[in-house]
Amino acid sequence: MKTAGAVRRSARRAKAPRQLGEALQQLAKDLGIAKPLRQYEVLTSWEEIVGEQISKVTKAERIEDGVLIVRVATAPWRAELTLRRSEILGKIVSRFGTSAVREIRFR
Repeated sequence: MKTAGAVRRSARRAKAPRQLGEALQQLAKDLGIAKPLRQYEVLTSWEEIVGEQISKVTKAERIEDGVLIVRVATAPWRAELTLRRSEILGKIVSRFGTSAVREIRFR
């Protein structure tokens, strides 16, 4: 007869192994921190999202209630980025999903 500990160990072995990244994503989801982690990743990936030229004149400062706040160096750049808002948002959504950012404000 198997003990309760032996049954648990054999049940653990019966599960298929998962990739580490997959396991970490599930852990973040279980802990309720998946969305804040994605949002942090948006901020730290800003240069990759918009490119070197735009990142030189902007700074992704924070995300509040799904709104990405971006500091822009000059008014002409702010106007340009306002026109390209949907393009930039599309890049963010395709890379990080719809729950990371729903709107961008340039200041």
